[in-house]
Amino acid sequence: MKRFMIEREIPGASNLSQAELADIAKASNDVVAGLDVPYTWVNSYVAGDKIYCVHETEDVDTILEHARRGGFPANTVSVVANEFGPQTASLAAS
Repeated sequence: MKRFMIEREIPGASNLSQAELADIAKASNDVVAGLDVPYTWVNSYVAGDKIYCVHETEDVDTILEHARRGGFPANTVSVVANEFGPQTASLAAS
């Protein structure tokens, strides 16, 4: 499966309560269960007026269908080309 980064513009996202985030998570989980294709919601991050989500599936159309059924935006959807972190430095040539 491909990994996607989804940017969702939601005014006031940083002010959403845990209960509101739980409702969004439930809606997302319900949609994932009904998609009938391989789909994994990895994690989401709230920052300012945006929520950034990492999801795995086969294509962008499935990401957009998840958003449509869930009633939340998918303003930008990008395929993750690669991942790296602090541990990646150990691979650098000296």
